[in-house]
Amino acid sequence: MDAASAAKDRVDRALALLERRLLELKGRAAGSSRVPDDDLFAPEPSTETDRARIHDLEAAGRDAAEALSRAADAIRASLSEQEAR
Repeated sequence: MDAASAAKDRVDRALALLERRLLELKGRAAGSSRVPDDDLFAPEPSTETDRARIHDLEAAGRDAAEALSRAADAIRASLSEQEAR
């Protein structure tokens, strides 16, 4: 497998992880009595459940950003290697 394919695989895995985590979070939210809205402009959370859900979404977002950053670094390194040849 060449470096570009390996980098693409890392990006694909990062996106799949992000999708899984978002589906898990939405599944937990659907299990509550009220399905929350994912509106970024919604008023501040009024319940501990809302605050916990927002915390979980933010953590998943940070994890995804880190994974995508690592994948982007791998792609840049791969492209640099190919240009150096």
